[in-house]
Amino acid sequence: MPPSMGVIRAMDDISDTVCSVVDAAELCRNTHPDKEYVEESNHASMKVYEYLQYLNSHPVLYKAIVGVEESPDILTTEEARRAAKTLRMDFERGGIHLPSDKLKRVNDLNLEITRLGREFGENMMRDQGQLDIFPASVIPKSIQHMMKPIWMEKDGRVGWSRRSKFVAADDSNMGLRVVTEPAVLSSVLKYVADSEVRRRVYMVGHCVPKANLRVLDHLIGARHELAQLLGYNSYAEFATAPTMAESPNAVVSFLEDISIRIRGKADEEMKTLAEFSKQVDTSCSSTSINAWDESYYAGLLKARTYDLNAGVVASYFPVGQCIEALRIICQTLFGATFEQVPLAPGEAWHPAVQKMCLRHPSEGELGHLYLDLYARPGKFPGCAHFTLKGCRRISESDYQLPVVALACNFATPDGNTPPILNHWEVETLFHEFGHALHSLLSRTEFQHFSGTRTVLDFSETPSQLFEHYAWDYRLLRQFGRHYLTGETIPEKMVASMNEAKRMLSATEIQRQVLYALIDMTLFGKQPLPAKDTTAVIADLKLKYTGVRHVEGTHWHTRFNHLVSYGAGYYSYLYARCFAASIWQKHCIEDPLNLATGDSLRRGFLMHGGARDPSKMMRKLLGEDSLICTAAGVRPCTEQLLADIGLVANS
Repeated sequence: MPPSMGVIRAMDDISDTVCSVVDAAELCRNTHPDKEYVEESNHASMKVYEYLQYLNSHPVLYKAIVGVEESPDILTTEEARRAAKTLRMDFERGGIHLPSDKLKRVNDLNLEITRLGREFGENMMRDQGQLDIFPASVIPKSIQHMMKPIWMEKDGRVGWSRRSKFVAADDSNMGLRVVTEPAVLSSVLKYVADSEVRRRVYMVGHCVPKANLRVLDHLIGARHELAQLLGYNSYAEFATAPTMAESPNAVVSFLEDISIRIRGKADEEMKTLAEFSKQVDTSCSSTSINAWDESYYAGLLKARTYDLNAGVVASYFPVGQCIEALRIICQTLFGATFEQVPLAPGEAWHPAVQKMCLRHPSEGELGHLYLDLYARPGKFPGCAHFTLKGCRRISESDYQLPVVALACNFATPDGNTPPILNHWEVETLFHEFGHALHSLLSRTEFQHFSGTRTVLDFSETPSQLFEHYAWDYRLLRQFGRHYLTGETIPEKMVASMNEAKRMLSATEIQRQVLYALIDMTLFGKQPLPAKDTTAVIADLKLKYTGVRHVEGTHWHTRFNHLVSYGAGYYSYLYARCFAASIWQKHCIEDPLNLATGDSLRRGFLMHGGARDPSKMMRKLLGEDSLICTAAGVRPCTEQLLADIGLVANS
């Protein structure tokens, strides 16, 4: 084809066709209960990934894009010009300019990196760790449904119990088998009063899967070799080049600035927590707090200070009402309905899956969302947003409608009571729904830019913004209903929840800074600054938090963001800064009206990656919302720090 807009559209057609297989297979292999489907989706997506490497190194396609970019007069829209530049850079980041032997090595490395990423995730699902706890009564009844009841025979053998999962306090032969998948691990560390049980569960849950130590070493090596072949000093340099930050130095500067500013408050918080733990457990003489005790005492301190009970709070959030909250958000912000629609035969991969349609009264259908909310064996142990079909223009008046899925791992309903969510799970649901809205509200010319297909350090902004809604009483009072009585969640309770959230907020941000610095270091300059990945993490933890690593553990072998966000985890903090500023400027006065929704939709949600995020943020928030560095930009941190009481609100 001669240089024309048609070249860009043809490239987007190719991308859309390939993504229709890869994206569906990605959802299938992470959620489908039938192993045969999982195996076939793995096979299909790897086959298409190999074909993608062929396309990404195809000289005819590359020359066609270069020809279009060198003829700017034929590109009639800003989005088309951005698409041409992005596609050309994608080819070059795939090594199209290299000699044939090096190009082949780049293609092989990309496939190896994909394979290692899958192995990392499969190991997480296969080896989640388990241990038996006796007596079962040391585990609160509120979380016993997450575990399997067991029975100790007289000869010491352990078998499955046919008795009720809820165990009498004096039945010492009854126990529970604890599989330390993330939701169970978190619940035990938060709610079990026995410190020794917490320690045992912590040690098991933070020592699996051991196989991922080797996988991570290979992944670091493969990514580093790839980056060097492409002319970069490190994978972190390669990964940040197309982002807002543009360089690892800008990222590390941003992270260290936050670290310095919050360190004093975080140290005070940990000192307060250690002193509180000694008041509760008078036998404790340590001046610091054990890693397995931190979550328990943090929850207990907040509960006693603000008269909060996590179980009571959760009783106001039955799942059906939480889905109602998503409807309220869509209606009040965007004037759209969000309703369940029938599934075609064979359309759902599990009976619990629901299909929702987002519809606007004048614009018609905006897109579809699948909800797969509950945990089950073999399902990826986390919460994630999957794109199945991106938005793109298909005629002067019509768009291809986005299709997305939210996969969560909330506790499976037991059949006796309606499923309810802990408040942190409500926040997680809203986070993932923010991603979904970014996709569903997109109206982009090309699916290459649809929804979350934007630069990595901006892509988390909508999800971080919608977390704010999970804490705002003006929304919570509209859907928070007690699952038994129908009583509205009390305003005083929500105020206490917000106060409790701020109580240890510097420590929470410090933890996110640490995770981001770990990510940047592991994929930074090689060799690593310590003997292995565990030693690197131990050194960074001591330097940036003053807390020692627990010997024998390697929690990072379950930190899947090292695979999916390699040298990009800092994006969560970039996005938190943007979201805090957007909330303060556009939402805090009235978060639930059409004018607010219009500002959000037209300001950034509908544009996906089609516009420069720096320009969108400056237009939405003002020039001072971004700070220019020697290379790239970083967000202003003032509002984020104001939210935790470190600086005054402007």
